[in-house]
Parts: sequence; structure tokens; C-alpha cells
Amino acid sequence: MDPHITTLAERPGLAAELWRMPDTWPVFMKHDPAAGLYYPLAATRYADHVLVATDDAGEPVARAFSVPFALGGGELPDDGWDGVLWRATADRRRGTPPDAISALEITIRPDLQGRGLSAVMLAALRAHAAGLGFAELLAPVRPSNKHLHRRVPMAEYAALRRDDGLPADPWLRVHVRAGGAIDKIASRSMVVAGTLAEWREWTGLPFDRTGEVDVPGALVPVHCDVTHDHAVYVEPNVWVRHPLG
Repeated sequence: MDPHITTLAERPGLAAELWRMPDTWPVFMKHDPAAGLYYPLAATRYADHVLVATDDAGEPVARAFSVPFALGGGELPDDGWDGVLWRATADRRRGTPPDAISALEITIRPDLQGRGLSAVMLAALRAHAAGLGFAELLAPVRPSNKHLHRRVPMAEYAALRRDDGLPADPWLRVHVRAGGAIDKIASRSMVVAGTLAEWREWTGLPFDRTGEVDVPGALVPVHCDVTHDHAVYVEPNVWVRHPLG
């Protein structure tokens, strides 16, 4: 399909429909505290960095989020997705000019997944970042099939290749085909902590034994501590750099 893509700043009336658009994110992912810094303000303070794709009927079919921040050169942060949001928030408060931009999320309406829209939205994010004058688009990528291999270290998983040399993971493959290059592993890209009662509510699992718990949709096991009544999920991502020359 050939969607119409604009920024939310250009079409603010789409904000309510954007949030109502169905998605397939696991419930526990929506309880990352760093997300609470960004998403309540995304439609206002960062509307010019939110892309919305609509169909011929004007209905949202995909969305993409990005955020500018001050990297200051050097290595990409180990705290990945969370780190980008903390930095962006602090930079905005201090008035520090951004020198980098990071993708945060690309979500396709579930009934339209598998039609190439993710690549279309990634291309749109790249073009948008280039139009703003950035030399590259950064992305702490959440590999789409890693949840099927929770016990495999992320560095090992990201290094898996097909016979044609492209990444074995479908979402990493889309990024590389678009011109991105894998840079490093963000070993603690997202951190979600909660009481055992909260994790039971989020997942429907008992969380009644201390140790590692395999949670559907999680890329690595969740660490459960029954004695101290908490469980913590530390998700690694894969940093990808997209040159925009």
C-alpha cells in the first residue's frame, strides 16, 4: 500500500486516533518509567518528530516516533532506549541543542503487518531526520524474533546471518537493507521493575518462584525475587546507525 505520511505537528487532529490505533506491544513494556517521560508529551512537545501514516480513508495504519538529543560524540549509550529519553528530557530542560536523533518506535496496525509498511516507515524516519539536517539516524533496535531465543545473549543473536550475509532477525534485516549498520549492543536499553502482584497483572503468570521467568514477548528472562517481592526486566537492544549522506 501507499500510505500518506505526515508529522503529527502537521495534522494534530490525528492525535486521539493515533493513540487508539491497535498494537501488539506486550503489556509489561508499557510500564517502563522512561516511557512516562516521553509519551504523555509526544503529541505536544515532540509532535514534529512523530510520523503518522494514514490510508485512503484517513485512518492511521502506522506510526513512528523519534526524539532529538545531545550525544556529544563518542560511543552510543549502553542504556539505549531509556537513555535516549532521559537525555532528551534533560537536554530540553537545560536548553542544550541536540546533535543527534534517535528512532524510538515504529508500530504497524496488526491487520496490516507483513506488507512492508515497517520499511516504508523507517525510510520516512530517515528522510525526516535528513530533512532536519542530521547526519545520521540512530536506532536502539528491538529485534523482532529475539523473544523466540530468550536464553541466547543479544550479541550472539545479533551476529546471526543468513546465507546472503544479511541478519537472521527480520527487523534487523530491514534496518541493514535500508542502509543501517549494527554498531553495538545496548545492554540495558529498557528496564521495567515491579512488584510480583504487578507482574502477575501484566503477564498472567504466577511469579511464585525466585529465579528467571520466561515471559511471552520478553527478549530475555525476567529476574524474580520472591523474598523481596519484586521482579526486574532488563532488555538489551541493538544500536544501529543509519548514515544520511
